[in-house]
Amino acid sequence: MTVTVFTKPHCPQCEATKRQFTKLGVPFETVDLTENPSTLEQLQAAGFRQAPVVITPDNSWTGYRPDLIREVAKQVAAVAPVAA
Repeated sequence: MTVTVFTKPHCPQCEATKRQFTKLGVPFETVDLTENPSTLEQLQAAGFRQAPVVITPDNSWTGYRPDLIREVAKQVAAVAPVAA
C-alpha cells in the first residue's frame, strides 16, 4: 500500500501526521509542496486547501486525522505478511 503525505515546512499538523504513521508502523512517502509547486497546484485544483494532504489507495484527506491514520494502519496490518 502506498501512502503519500504532502507537507510543507513548519506545519505542526504535518509533523503530527508523520509521527503517527511512524508510530503505527505505516510506511509512507513525503512530498514537500514548497519544492513541488506543480503538485501543489494540482492538489489545490482538486479541492485540497490545507496541509498535510494524505493520499492512500482508498482515501484522501487534509489535516491531522488520527482516526483515518488508525484505519490505514489497520489496513496495512491486515495485508502485512505473517513472519514465519
